[in-house]
Amino acid sequence: MIVLEDLLRDRGSRYAAAVGPVADRAGIDGFLSTLRARRKFAKATHHSWAAILPDGTPLKGDDGEAGAGAVILKMLEREGLSGQIVVVTRWYGGVHLGGDRFAHIVTCTRAALTALRAA
Repeated sequence: MIVLEDLLRDRGSRYAAAVGPVADRAGIDGFLSTLRARRKFAKATHHSWAAILPDGTPLKGDDGEAGAGAVILKMLEREGLSGQIVVVTRWYGGVHLGGDRFAHIVTCTRAALTALRAA
């Protein structure tokens, strides 16, 4: 698991990203549980994620951040990655970001994919 903390801040909201291997739905659940077990991440407002299983099955979850999982999934598909999950975590800062939140999700996902390629 690669975790990139404090990737960006905007109007009080903070973002982080995590990426790692998964083989099935149980692996996704385990990855999310491990991430949420970290004290800092347990307090986050949203853990939006997407994964493509080794058999090509795409899965995603918004965790209250409508549309976020689809954005992450589209980026995974463009990269041609399978067997990986990307989670973008947001700590809500009290100000609605509107469409800017999608730009932040893209930035965090891109950083996670870059870290994965470098690993």
